[in-house]
Order: sequence, then C-alpha cells, then structure tokens
Amino acid sequence: MTRWNARAYDSSFGYVSPQGAPLVDLLDPQPGEHVLDLGCGTGVLTAEIAARGARVLGIDGSTAMIEKALAQYPGIDFIIGDGHDFSVVQAYDAVFSNAALHWMSRDPRTVIANVREALRPGGRFVAEMGGAGNCAELTAALSTAWREYGLREPELPWYFPTPAEHSRLLEEEGFVVRLLENFDRPTPLDECPGGAADWVRMYAGSLLEGLPADLADALLRRVNELAAPALRRETGWMADYVRLRFAAVRR
Repeated sequence: MTRWNARAYDSSFGYVSPQGAPLVDLLDPQPGEHVLDLGCGTGVLTAEIAARGARVLGIDGSTAMIEKALAQYPGIDFIIGDGHDFSVVQAYDAVFSNAALHWMSRDPRTVIANVREALRPGGRFVAEMGGAGNCAELTAALSTAWREYGLREPELPWYFPTPAEHSRLLEEEGFVVRLLENFDRPTPLDECPGGAADWVRMYAGSLLEGLPADLADALLRRVNELAAPALRRETGWMADYVRLRFAAVRR
C-alpha cells in the first residue's frame, strides 16, 4: 500500500490541487447540494466545493491525508474510506474526484458501481484521472532500471485507461457519459531537486519497500539517467502527464 506523506504532497507536489481547480467549475456545485469528494487528499478542493454552498463529505484511504484535512478544515466532514468498498446512508447529488481514481486500480468497475450506488438517479459523476499514456516516459525509465538490475518487472499501482475503455465501463455500470476529454498536461516538477527519482519515491515508493538502501539509491540514479533525455529541460524536470476528464450522469 502506498503511504502518502501529507505535508510533502501539499508543498512539493501542490500542483495536484491547483490544476484540479477547473474541475470544480465543471462540477458546478450548488448551494444545498450533497457532494461526495472521493479521494479527497488533504481537502483543498473539498473546501472549495463547500465554499460554494454545497454540503460535502470527503473520503480518502490515507489516514495522514484525512487527519490533515480535518485539521485544516474543521467545519467539513472527512472520513477514511476506500473506493472499492465504501457505502453511504443517503443518496448524493454528485460525486467528485480529482487525481485519485487511477489509484483505485484493484477493481475500477467496482469503484464505478459504488459511485453509482452513492448517487441519486440523475446525479452526476465528475472526475479527472490519469489516462492511457500517463507518465509513459517515467514508467518506462522505472521498468528499464528494474530490468537492468535483474529485478522482476515492477507491478505499477495505477489504472490509466483509454477514453474508450473508461467510457465503456461507465456506460456498463449505469452512467450516461456527457463529456470525456483526454489531453496531455506536461507538468513541471519545480520542487523536485532529485528529478524523476523524487517522483518515484513519492508516487511509487511501494516498489522500493524491502530493497537495500544502496540498491534503491542505485535504481533511482538509473531512473534519472534514463528519463533525463525526455523529461529534463533547462528549466527543470517535467512529468509527462496525460489526463482523462469526464462528466457522467447516473441513469
């Protein structure tokens, strides 16, 4: 299981929340609506939804994230929960999710089914996640480094679907897809002095668990060497992000 460092997530990787801001506009929460923020992290966008007058519940699988969210936004409800098995007492008007669904990779179909069950008929599901090709250069460098050191091909912890794959899942699980966008979003890793190595530690740290420290360091140095031609610029490192954004309505 990936363990988030909530403080580093907000400071060094703060682009996750600001770049999600337009997604709240797509959600367009209305005063009095009940909204569920699935994979809410430290609650930055949950608070923005609440500021527009909606009654919002934030859910995240990380205890550290939820503890920070509760401390930062004491007037908002946050609970620990997993997209694969959460349930709610009341039906919600909308489910929102930013940069989180691709972590719910064990069974994406079940996650979508749970979202449907959480919504009233006509309720909307608005989200953005990693799409097919997301972090392709980063993950290729990671896989090559592991292979060069004689390690088993790493099992990457994400679900990055194509637009067709995800649209089909949504439709099969009882949604009508109203909007689906797939776009490149090269993202500066401005506060990653260690480049791709820092990204691996942050987002794929589970792959380093159990490895001797000297081997982990050598692997990460090699990841940087392999990724640098594609992702290192004069201005710093870039992440080769591809985003999948959608809005769907429960039938």
